[in-house]
Amino acid sequence: MTRPRIVQVVAALGVAALLAPLLASCSGDADDGANQGAAEGEPAPGVTDTTVVVGTHHPLTGPAAAGYASISAATSAYFAYLNDNGGVNGRSIEYIVKDDGYNPATTQSVVRELVLEDRVFAVLNGLGTAPHSAVLDFLDENEVPDLFVASGSPIFNQPEKYPWTFGFNADYTAEAKALATYAQEQHPGATACLLGQDDDLGEDFGAGLRTVLGDDGLASEQAYTTSNPDVSAQVAAMKQAGCEVVFLAAINAFSALAVGTAAKLGYQPQWLSSSVGGDYGTVSQYLGENAALLEGFVSANYLPSHFSETDEWTTLFRQINDEYNEGAPFDGNTVYGMSVGYLFAEALANAGGTPTRQGIVDAVTSGDLRGNGVVPLALSTTNNGAYQGVQVTVVAGGVQEYVGEPYTAEAGDGPVAPYTGGPVALEDDGVPTS
Repeated sequence: MTRPRIVQVVAALGVAALLAPLLASCSGDADDGANQGAAEGEPAPGVTDTTVVVGTHHPLTGPAAAGYASISAATSAYFAYLNDNGGVNGRSIEYIVKDDGYNPATTQSVVRELVLEDRVFAVLNGLGTAPHSAVLDFLDENEVPDLFVASGSPIFNQPEKYPWTFGFNADYTAEAKALATYAQEQHPGATACLLGQDDDLGEDFGAGLRTVLGDDGLASEQAYTTSNPDVSAQVAAMKQAGCEVVFLAAINAFSALAVGTAAKLGYQPQWLSSSVGGDYGTVSQYLGENAALLEGFVSANYLPSHFSETDEWTTLFRQINDEYNEGAPFDGNTVYGMSVGYLFAEALANAGGTPTRQGIVDAVTSGDLRGNGVVPLALSTTNNGAYQGVQVTVVAGGVQEYVGEPYTAEAGDGPVAPYTGGPVALEDDGVPTS
């Protein structure tokens, strides 16, 4: 079996950091050949008769790398499988991955390379709220499809302001509301607190919690910055405040830091984590021999469980991981990365035999995409967010499994409601067709 051409590029971080201020000052020069870039009837940038080139920025180095670098490798593996099975409408997917180190300045540099030099058709699953916010205007001004951002921030769901940008993760406010509802049901009257990242992740998640718990529903709100891997002061403050239930709006590394630091302080509250920092496979690797501290750990998810022995998506992804990803550790990040690849392939298939940038945006907003989640996609002409619901997972005996029913939760002040529609079934061996 011939392995398809997959391109992995790691940017020179030092040079990128030096260039970033200059590049940032030029972010508005839309007329530089990056936009549609072709007259009517000509192929879209990044599209040939046999290939479609897409790119992304992910942290392959830096504070978030250990928790997220495996995502793009999983997406690459899915595309390799897809290409070996005919690709999409006869075209193979070439996937360019550039390292931004989770640094917004570097993100600006590498995304401009993707658009202006590599001439990608679309940017797929750029990771991180702060990093991707740094390129949001650039991509929109140049009318580059900005598909399925790896963030649940409402920033990436603004159809009128950013019609070319679409989120992938469950909306942070929506999953916060779902977890708060679960906490009220399971721990009525408990003192609740929040440890959040000091950006939109923490702020949006906190806003969702207060929607359910009330404006005075959090006894302590603590924030951390990714540049300082010490959360002892924040954890001590929550212990002092008598917090019995602690919500985490943190990346995986800082979820592990919070749990480990609390244990050192003799403090073990009930943890309830955003999906961003709640993958047991990843957090437990950080904790190593102390992974047992995660027993009872509650998180949110909206994709097939990587622990499932019966889910057809998980079975397929595990096979792809073995064959195309060199048997890398199979965890939630693996399922996430392959799910992103599948959703892009589904959108590309629906864009037709001659894909254009406007065509794939039309496919994404058509309401016809189904994805592979346990809750439905919300993508439409008025909603640029993908998953706006979650199901709760609990770690028991070292296994992270779903419990109860999924919730759908609209962004903002919208209600939380049970979802009984069931997960999306696997079709055509995970190879979308038009």
